[in-house]
Amino acid sequence: MKFSCLRENLSKSLSLVIGVAGKNVNLPILSNILIKVEEQKTSIISTNLELAVIANLRSKIEKTGSFTVPARTLTDFVNLLQDEKVEIELEDNELSITCGKSSTKIKGMPSEDYPVIPEMETGDGFSFNAENLRKGLNQVTPAVARNDIRPELSGMYFGFNKTPGKLIMAATDSYRLAEKKIVLNQGDKMKEIIIPGRTAQEISRILSLTIENSEEKDVRILVSDNQININYSGVQLISRLVDGKYPDYTQIIPESFKTISEFNTSQLVKEIKAASLFTTTGVNAISIDLNVEQGTTGVSSTSTQTGEYISEINSEITGEENSILLNHRYVLDGLHNLLTETATLEVINADSPCALRPKGDDSYLYIIMPIRQ
Repeated sequence: MKFSCLRENLSKSLSLVIGVAGKNVNLPILSNILIKVEEQKTSIISTNLELAVIANLRSKIEKTGSFTVPARTLTDFVNLLQDEKVEIELEDNELSITCGKSSTKIKGMPSEDYPVIPEMETGDGFSFNAENLRKGLNQVTPAVARNDIRPELSGMYFGFNKTPGKLIMAATDSYRLAEKKIVLNQGDKMKEIIIPGRTAQEISRILSLTIENSEEKDVRILVSDNQININYSGVQLISRLVDGKYPDYTQIIPESFKTISEFNTSQLVKEIKAASLFTTTGVNAISIDLNVEQGTTGVSSTSTQTGEYISEINSEITGEENSILLNHRYVLDGLHNLLTETATLEVINADSPCALRPKGDDSYLYIIMPIRQ
């Protein structure tokens, strides 16, 4: 195996795959990345057995072959190089790397020991705007459950054409729910799948690293019964899907509300951050009071350790007087992902779910369950 490439291209390819490589006590080779040099292309590959990322590396190929080396060691070394041209060669089970006056030899493991990356031959194809998908994933990911007690809740729901011409992404951890709809550019099959939360984060990370310098506008997705294959700008991600059916989360979305407050998003974020300094650890409770007559949204909190906080911001409020007790972390996660200057908080009463929505954008909804007193 022998090839040369630009340091910048190698560094970029490594940054795309390193998020998946990690320590595994049972399979140490999973902390390695696979470098695969074929006659027409060079690929940098990593996997954790649940998902795999393959990045195409532009290179000048002299000799084909493949080898695996520790992902972190190679990435850290490449990022320290000064010159542009990097020459890489496999010599006696060591990867020899030369760049200008710097050279190193990194010990690795044979590629035969690396897990086989499954190839998807068939499936239902879809495509949509890459930036819309990235934003949508970021808006929904906070609501993915962080434990595996209910495996389906630790994943994200993808509903293709459940609403015709749209992809619906949704997640809930039982305390809050996020739902985002984005337009499908291609694909008319109706399909419902659950992708692992880790996969959703990795797709978003890869898109964030590639969108700015890519000429491609659309992400292409292929979905089979148990796998998803995502292609964008020379990067391929293959992931298993979560078995099971996602719960019907639409049942917890209220059909109507008694009070609606319209407010400046960044202003409320500041008040809630201030109130969060005076909450009881573990409970994180803040009170939000909607005052119709005064036209204010009040934010208050109290803690036996640190004290109390009371503040109000001017709001346009319709409906009846109302107040609700919420976890400040969940509220901030929702507010940060509204992405509009003005937003609305919609409340029924102190015991029912409330909703945050960006003003003028009905594609995103964020529901929070109240803390019952």
